[in-house]
Amino acid sequence: MKASAPGKIILFGEHAVVYNRPALAVPVNQVQVEVEVSDSSQPGIWIHAPVIDLHAELSTLPSDHPIGSVILRGFQLCGISPLPDISLTINSTIPVASGLGSGAAVSVAVIRALSNFISHPLSNEQINDLVYESEKLHHGTPSGIDNTVITYNMPVFYLKSKPIETFKVGKPFTIVIGDTGIPAPTKESVGDVRRLWQRDTNRMETLFNEIAQISTMARHFIESGRPELLGELMDHNHQFLQQMTVSSPELDALVLAARKAGALGAKLSGGGRGGNMIALVDQESAESVAEALESAGAKRTIITQIQ
Repeated sequence: MKASAPGKIILFGEHAVVYNRPALAVPVNQVQVEVEVSDSSQPGIWIHAPVIDLHAELSTLPSDHPIGSVILRGFQLCGISPLPDISLTINSTIPVASGLGSGAAVSVAVIRALSNFISHPLSNEQINDLVYESEKLHHGTPSGIDNTVITYNMPVFYLKSKPIETFKVGKPFTIVIGDTGIPAPTKESVGDVRRLWQRDTNRMETLFNEIAQISTMARHFIESGRPELLGELMDHNHQFLQQMTVSSPELDALVLAARKAGALGAKLSGGGRGGNMIALVDQESAESVAEALESAGAKRTIITQIQ
């Protein structure tokens, strides 16, 4: 039994989203996690994830291991006891710790594959809640955006205290993702932003309000088929993230390189201090912007169409 899940990228609103401001994120189907579940002749639940060099039986993993905990919670939710003897193989093309939602995608694909295997399909809502709990092990206080976009595989306008809003893209547009190759320490950057907020609440709240306005305008431009107007919003959003200390010299260099190569706008995406940046491009200039990013130090680039 197989199941898969896409990556995700945040377009606008990272960090501010933790403080009840809206954020926009979209699925990236160019990268995927695929999970295969089969009966095992060995007793126990065996997990094989070559990409993170994990080959272990579930009971040998620590209780807070994200993959182990999501498997156990999934079986609890389905009311399965005793646990079956199975083998899970996890393959992923999503770079780990880069802001593309690798952890959430693994969890979503694992839960889907397991629930299908035991003929107990779960609703998107159930999967989303379950994966959010497991995201807490990765990120401390996650926004909830990764699990939501990846579970529903749709663009999402996300506000922590409100019901999930998926929305439609008025006109497709192209994004180039540039990966610094540096792991993005989300937990760390989220913690640092919290300390800044505690130290100077008024200043940080003002930044969050500016970003909230950008996210709201961005949704309007996307839905009304005017994605070319997102470029300027990206540039502004990046400046605010720099003020929050979550950018890095590597991210700034890639953002600058993208703009110089003809991108309509560019910003870091996700936790920052590493991971990815994104650039809005005309479809014709996507390849040349990707090349410019690689020349400026990007370890890999992904060209994705948002539709």
